[in-house]
Amino acid sequence: MDLIEAKNVSLKYSDGTIALNDINLQVEPGELIYITGPSGSGKTSLLKLFMGVEYPTSGSLAVLKQPIIRGQASKIRKLRRSIGPVFQEFRLIKGRTAVENVMLGIRFLNIPQKQMKEDAINALVKVGLKHKISTLAENLSWGECQRVAIARAIARQPLLILADEPTGNLDKDNALNILELLTSFKDKNTAVIITTHATHLIESFKEGKLICVSNGSIRQERLG
Repeated sequence: MDLIEAKNVSLKYSDGTIALNDINLQVEPGELIYITGPSGSGKTSLLKLFMGVEYPTSGSLAVLKQPIIRGQASKIRKLRRSIGPVFQEFRLIKGRTAVENVMLGIRFLNIPQKQMKEDAINALVKVGLKHKISTLAENLSWGECQRVAIARAIARQPLLILADEPTGNLDKDNALNILELLTSFKDKNTAVIITTHATHLIESFKEGKLICVSNGSIRQERLG
């Protein structure tokens, strides 16, 4: 099945801005997709549609078989349980430890507290933060906060990971490390979608699909 199916999707904001125009896109389980383009080209708007934060102005969009349409708010909220978002703002809560911040991101899954903590710890280990599990958010470095945010996304074992500009504000080596970390979570069931300005870094990756966004339209090509 397609995790995402967009047919002739357009998005027009209330101020008249056309963010996306006649987009056609299919995302299958296990796919790795990089979305590139200049600021304001529509990259983040695409992710907002996939999260059900925005609705298409025209065309049809389904994410994990759930139509993204008005009047489906409760079903879309349920859909988000299967999506692991990594936002540009990490949204960590000060006064809470790394593991507590990850647990806050999966509290809605209705799993026992003990299991929730185990899942949170396992996610932090996967992102290389085993030694920071009990560290307060305000005592983490910028890069460590970013890894906690990624751990929070993967702890819910999502079918779809959406990362919005995870390489922003990073030097080349750290940006590559984050891209490699995110792409490592792709498996036969989970697709990973990453928006980034760092087109020069993507060239070092030999698999995945590259989607270039320009003035609300997209061009697709295969890497490798």
